[in-house]
Amino acid sequence: MKPHSQQEHQKQTFEHFCKQILKNERNDYHRRLNYRQGHEVLFCELPPTTLEKISVWDKYFQDTYLFEIMGFEVAVADEVLGEALKILPQDRLEIILLSYFLEMSDPEIAAHLNLIRRTVSHRRKNALRKLKKIMEGYADE
Repeated sequence: MKPHSQQEHQKQTFEHFCKQILKNERNDYHRRLNYRQGHEVLFCELPPTTLEKISVWDKYFQDTYLFEIMGFEVAVADEVLGEALKILPQDRLEIILLSYFLEMSDPEIAAHLNLIRRTVSHRRKNALRKLKKIMEGYADE
């Protein structure tokens, strides 16, 4: 074989190889499409009863009460508790939010609000009693 004809042979062999790869890829693609057509159903083709079974509705912050404390937003999902917290005076609300939602201790709350620890403890207990009364009132309704 001449050097020129050997290069031509390599070129033709490589070209054939590339064409064969493209044919195989095309066949694989069509096989996948046929499989999907036989096994998959579009959402728009599903009956409404099936859609209801597989769907989920996110509520996010529909029924939540948001309270802001120290730059944080505290979300309360319970309607009765959220309404009760809205009724509390601002100073009592801050103590409850810091204590139960931000998990701060009485000394930490006292330092943050420039109060005595005993005052924080007393106001927290009073706020809890008031919350209990308010929530019992909602429960009776």
